Parts: sequence; structure tokens; C-alpha cells
Amino acid sequence: MDLRSELNKRPKILVIDDELANFEVIEALLHKENYQLYYANSSQQCFEHIATIQPDVILLDVMMPEIDGIEVCRKIKQDARWQNIPVLMVTALNNKKDLAKCLSSNADDLISKPLTGLELRTRVRVMVKVSQQYQTIQTMHQQLQASQLQLVQPAPESVLALHPLPVQQFQQVLPDRSIVLESHLPCYTN
Repeated sequence: MDLRSELNKRPKILVIDDELANFEVIEALLHKENYQLYYANSSQQCFEHIATIQPDVILLDVMMPEIDGIEVCRKIKQDARWQNIPVLMVTALNNKKDLAKCLSSNADDLISKPLTGLELRTRVRVMVKVSQQYQTIQTMHQQLQASQLQLVQPAPESVLALHPLPVQQFQQVLPDRSIVLESHLPCYTN
């Protein structure tokens, strides 16, 4: 297996935080987890990274300049291309109203600072599984749609050429189906 295919299999985690030190803490806590970590330090850079790397999970700081994490999350979840990427909000907020705002932005989960390795690894692992399950469902849905399209395709001319009767003559040869069914149904009387 080459390096490129190995990298493509590793889950991609995008960390969005205006403080590089916070990214470094997350990187240190997740270093043994075999994730590809990416860093964005602003909402502008965040949207560029999402479009180019297509992350499996997003870790999003709530307190950011310009646009806060809650608004960034809303924008991510409103975009049809990105709405199914799990977003894990990272917050120093502990007020219940603030936490409720995070979840009302359609974030998939949240984690409070200071971060602990066990909790961060567990929550990210769960979000990666959610992402993988969604991708599996999407693949199965696409395969099902392709199968349905094949089923409704008209018969190729080569198949029709094998049948000795044109379709119209074939319909004339067979009696009306309702008559055939009625003649073969048992008759029940009271």
C-alpha cells in the first residue's frame, strides 16, 4: 500500500481556533490516534479548508474574533455540501445558556476546556464513527439509486430482437390478465 492511499484512509480532522496554542494542545492529545490534523485560524480559512480537504470531523472553538464559532457552525450546517460533517464545539463557556446556543447551532457535540486527553479522544472517535457511517449510508444510497436506474431502463434492442413477436402482437396473444386471474381463483360461497 502506498503512502497516498494510506493517508486517504486516515480520518481528517479540521481544528478551527484563532489560538495556535490551542491547536498544539489538541495535536498533542490526539498524536497517537492516526488522524490527519489540519488547522485553520479564522472563519475565512475554515471555509477554504473545508472545501479543499473535506474533513471527516471539525473541532470548532466557540470564542473567535470576526465570526464566532456558533455562527461558523450555523454556516457549515446550512451548506448542503458540508451539513453532514460532524462538528464538535470546543468551549471555555460553562453557562447553560451558552452551551444551549452551541447545540442550537446544530453542532453535533461539545466539549469543555480545559481539554482532557481521554474525553477528547473519545468524543473525536465517536464523531469519526458518525462520519464514516454517514459516508457508508451515502455510498449505499448511490448504489441503490444506480440499481434502480438500471431496473427502469427499457430493454435493449438486442433483447427485443430475440423475441419473435412484437410487443403489440404479444399483448394480443395473451388474454386479458384480469380474466386469467378470475378464471383461476376459487369460488367461495356463503
